[in-house]
Amino acid sequence: MNAASTLTLTLVAQSLHDLAPGVREIRLAAADGGLLPIFSAGSHVVLALPVAPGRVLRNAYSLLGDPEDRAVWRIAVRRQPDSRGGSAWLHERLHPGQRLEVSAPANLFPLVRTARRHLLVAGGIGITPILSQVRTLARLGADFEVHYAWRSPQQAVFRDELETLAPGRVHHHDASRGGHIDFATLLAHRPLGTHLSLCGPAGMVQAAMEAGRALGWPASALHSERFAGAAPGEPFAVQLARSGRRLEVAGDLSLLEALEQAGVAPPSMCRGGACGVCETAVLAADGELLHADVWLDAAQRREGRRIMPCVSRLRGRCLTLDL
Repeated sequence: MNAASTLTLTLVAQSLHDLAPGVREIRLAAADGGLLPIFSAGSHVVLALPVAPGRVLRNAYSLLGDPEDRAVWRIAVRRQPDSRGGSAWLHERLHPGQRLEVSAPANLFPLVRTARRHLLVAGGIGITPILSQVRTLARLGADFEVHYAWRSPQQAVFRDELETLAPGRVHHHDASRGGHIDFATLLAHRPLGTHLSLCGPAGMVQAAMEAGRALGWPASALHSERFAGAAPGEPFAVQLARSGRRLEVAGDLSLLEALEQAGVAPPSMCRGGACGVCETAVLAADGELLHADVWLDAAQRREGRRIMPCVSRLRGRCLTLDL
């Protein structure tokens, strides 16, 4: 599925299952009972969540099930303590049989099939895309190992399923007992052709990437995914240079959501600041750009000429965009 695709599906919440306090698995099926589109390991979908009258949030979630199962899609949602409404809505208001608008699958975190060995690492709810990758690698008979880290045993919600999928290949790291992953040790002395695939909190991703670079790993062998939804902030105005329109961005809306409501949004895909699809040119900023993406590098951020409206915003009065 390419980034510009606008294909959406109407799916039904087939079942809801609370795996642990604050973690819910949701199974989605086609509303007409038909087969779902094929997806590849590491894919995600975007759910349109009607959190309030006239307000829809669009959040991305990884598909954790079997890519060959076209009857049902599985996602897991951790309720965010600072939720702007999306994860709270899925935990409190979604009910079995309810219909949702869901995007077709997209993959920003694909497996490299030519890798000699796969080193898969997951932190907390980051296990979701890793699970689909484990299923595919096990089916292919590939050489891989898995490291699953969590803050407490109660949060290791897919531990048993992972052990069933990859017996003898899974290493568990319980942070409540000091089981933090030492990436300098984990990544050292790996055979040429090993690829790292990691999904987890921002700090874990940063530590792994820094350790890999320090050990001489090529950038092409270091793969990570981090979905970080937009955080709330101060309201500001946005001026659209091409149309002359002026919009207000409320504190609990992302810049992308405000543009979408006005019908002038750039294309988007991950909605987490990772893919670069919604990158937009900044013409002027009366205030400070608050970059929350992992797409722009430090130099681009200093220049202040680009913004990822899905997660980044302005602290100030007005932002002028080339839209």
